[in-house]
Amino acid sequence: MKFRTLFMAHTPEAEKEEHKAKIETEKYVLYVNLVRGQEEALKTAEEYAEKEGIQSIILCPGFTHEDVAEISEALDDVGVTVARGDGPSGRIAKEAMQKAGWFE
Repeated sequence: MKFRTLFMAHTPEAEKEEHKAKIETEKYVLYVNLVRGQEEALKTAEEYAEKEGIQSIILCPGFTHEDVAEISEALDDVGVTVARGDGPSGRIAKEAMQKAGWFE
């Protein structure tokens, strides 16, 4: 049995069915799916749990504590974590995102 995890990131222009990937080794499967917001993230998480049997979800730092709790509550048997850095790392990422036009 392979360990299966999903990484999701909020992206303003995401097209859920287009912006996704799968990376697989003998023992590991990493799914990546970009989503526009929490409603789409929750639906996507539920779909991967049902169809792909994921055991873990990794969320980008853009997910709030409430978002994480909602996904975690919806998927009792799937671990949910958030990829967050320290203060300086967060500021660096935010500046890069601003330059890319994320917050317009």
